[in-house]
Amino acid sequence: MKTAFLYSDEFGKYSYGSSHPMMPVRLIITYELIKSYGLLNTPDTRLIDARKATEAELLCFHTKEYIKTLKQADSGDMPENGWRHGLGFGDNPVFKGVYAWSLYSAGASLQAAELVSSGKTDIAFNICGGLHHAMADKASGFCYLNDAVLAIKYLLTRGKRIAYVDIDAHHGDGVQAAFYDTDRVLTISLHESGHYLFPGTGFPNEAGVGKGKGYSVNLPLPPEADDVVFTKSFKDIVPLFIDRFKPDIIVTQLGVDTFRTDPITHLNLTTNGFEILINYFKSCGLPWIALGGGGYNLDNVARAWTLAWTVMNGVKLQNKIPHEFAHMAEKFGVSRNSVVDEPFGLAAEKREQLLESMQGDIAFLKKDVLPLIKTGNR
Repeated sequence: MKTAFLYSDEFGKYSYGSSHPMMPVRLIITYELIKSYGLLNTPDTRLIDARKATEAELLCFHTKEYIKTLKQADSGDMPENGWRHGLGFGDNPVFKGVYAWSLYSAGASLQAAELVSSGKTDIAFNICGGLHHAMADKASGFCYLNDAVLAIKYLLTRGKRIAYVDIDAHHGDGVQAAFYDTDRVLTISLHESGHYLFPGTGFPNEAGVGKGKGYSVNLPLPPEADDVVFTKSFKDIVPLFIDRFKPDIIVTQLGVDTFRTDPITHLNLTTNGFEILINYFKSCGLPWIALGGGGYNLDNVARAWTLAWTVMNGVKLQNKIPHEFAHMAEKFGVSRNSVVDEPFGLAAEKREQLLESMQGDIAFLKKDVLPLIKTGNR
């Protein structure tokens, strides 16, 4: 398979602020780990210099007033009406270069869509993408421009039928909202339950409206869900919906704030469960656009997305992290010496309780949502 890795040195040059959990420097660390393994030098791999999105491309989803305001915020000063568009202290700070950084995230995802839809590559990975909370007219949940929506909208103009699968700990509410009334896009989100985590949405009854009824699929996970709970729940739902919908292209959001050592969530995934999910996406045999997403432990982000890239390329990785990377990463507080986590599992009784608690939602999705999807003819 031909693969493309989208990257720019600009990705990691910006900062949300020293105390903010979202740290763009994680993208530099991920790139350096992938590079240290020589994973950008294989014959069928291309390293693509990421470009900025154009304003015209943004206006395919975002409102003109919002883009004007976000552009004003690029100076680092709060625009007069910034609060109306979700900007300010807290989740979505105004920092110098906020617009420029967001343009790179969006532009790289659009490039991924162009490469995959044209057949120039089979799989494209934008680690700076997956900013799935941004709405048409406002920033939300650390996200300013919704690169996933922009990429999918581009694919729709090419007549493609798209399945979007989101495995971030947070519900992919911005992407769901953008396609809630269409049957051309299937959105599937597995995430920590909105009863416990931002954005407080993503329940099974959020299944779409009008022509889109049945095409929004949500499976909330209970806090503490481990590899077994996450992967079993995924396998119970995702393949059924993908097989029925029959997309032309799959777009995935690969947030790793699902990991047990993430500082702001409450799940227990490890690289072992994460790799099972990535292997499923690869096994679909579909053109695949992979986007980054959440992940607030720098070490987890670098290791998991490196592991994902090896699966995309069909490469087996030595577990020991290269010495040259380890030396560089120390200055960022990243000191792990292996890519793969030690196995972690809940006590059997606790795990069974969590699995049992999800059976009603799984049964509802199978019985009441799945039949609403018209089978595609790929």
